[in-house]
Amino acid sequence: MNDRLYQERIVALAKAKKGAGRLASPTRSARRDNPLCGDRVTIDIALDGHGKIAEIAHQVRGCLLCQASASALASVAVGRDAAGIADLRHDAERAIGREAGEAREPFSAFAPVREHKSRQECVLLPFEALEDALS
Repeated sequence: MNDRLYQERIVALAKAKKGAGRLASPTRSARRDNPLCGDRVTIDIALDGHGKIAEIAHQVRGCLLCQASASALASVAVGRDAAGIADLRHDAERAIGREAGEAREPFSAFAPVREHKSRQECVLLPFEALEDALS
């Protein structure tokens, strides 16, 4: 394990497992796979009457980064619509160095991934699954 990459904050997010599991009756679900590394993320959401996320759950078969990202995303996704999720994705993109600016919590934890371009998709895969579920 690369100690510079798997820093304490990333490990803590993965261990928190916020939103881990599946919803009993999701409004929508989507699965995304990363064929390069084998990560797979399934996102379930329940939407309220205004298109905002009322509940979210995720099932991740993948690396620690993907697990941590899904947990971080689940911790802040409730109450947001597609535009709000896009805003959160910008934070993740800033954290990993794909966009300029400072990332907000909890995504600033992913700053060490800037130096590991091949691992950046692991952080973004949960966002892609959630964006699919919202579309």
